[in-house]
Amino acid sequence: MDPLVAKMIAGATGSSLTALSMTPFDVIKTRLQTQPPAPMASSISNNVCCQPSAVSCVRNMSSSARLLSPNVVCLWENGMMRAERVNGFWDAAAKVWRTEGLRGLWKGVGTSLLMAVPASTTYMIAYDHLLREVIPSISPSESITPLISGSLARTIVATIISPLELLRTNLQSTPPSPTQPHTLRSVFADILQLSRRDGVFSLWRGLGPTLWRDVPFSGIYWANYESWKAFYHRQGYQGAIVAFVSGATSGTTAALITSPFDVLKTRRQALLMSAASSTKTTATFPVLKEILQTEGISALYAGISPRIAKIAPACGIMIACFEVSWDQLLEK
Repeated sequence: MDPLVAKMIAGATGSSLTALSMTPFDVIKTRLQTQPPAPMASSISNNVCCQPSAVSCVRNMSSSARLLSPNVVCLWENGMMRAERVNGFWDAAAKVWRTEGLRGLWKGVGTSLLMAVPASTTYMIAYDHLLREVIPSISPSESITPLISGSLARTIVATIISPLELLRTNLQSTPPSPTQPHTLRSVFADILQLSRRDGVFSLWRGLGPTLWRDVPFSGIYWANYESWKAFYHRQGYQGAIVAFVSGATSGTTAALITSPFDVLKTRRQALLMSAASSTKTTATFPVLKEILQTEGISALYAGISPRIAKIAPACGIMIACFEVSWDQLLEK
């Protein structure tokens, strides 16, 4: 089989399996990153019921409150309606499951597949080509070739899929309510309205923090991956397990370092589509300044648990599927 075709099939296989299995972690991460800081007692003195008029108002914000009504229980907070808060990984997972069912945990999976299959395939092919053909001729050191190759490949792909990333972030960020179904159709309509109002290039807002997150992530990931794979090879180990362990370890390291940029990217893209976007700036550094002033540095690591829980196996699955599939396809 032609090597290029083998790479495309291997990349599509790995990215599809990763998207299908890891979407729930992405949904939970996005919910944790986009909810506002915990309200002060004074800010919740004016409770406003957000239920339809035909439904009795439920003001109790405990977990059992949701059992009294099939609709989302809301709280008036800083001039906006907010859904019940989620507190940590398992609490977020339980509340999404209870209010939206199993489908809620896989919200955005269609968009993820639409993004992941072509994007990851292009990314892997671009990385491999840069690593083997382009960068070695201009790189001053063989040790930094994976870092440069991964960074360039991710820059290209992230720029192309940025509008789809905006769509997925807003699809996953907010639970549905009686007045805001938050389906793919409704979010897509909002994005079309945004592009008409602010121009088509508004769909690339959030690209800056996305690149700040993805470019260092890719560079760190590939530099570590190639080093770990070479280490295990010297010990006499190779194959799918080595690829999985090397990928998972490298992905965890890169995720820890780049987590603040992931929060910035998610916040900026969610804010862009919110009602407050017309009165608040969505530029990267003002958003960063506001987060630090109002929520503290710990907010830049919101959602780190589901992000690591997603990225570690996702990186392992993706690279193991790619390398094993590629090897098997080339043998045919």
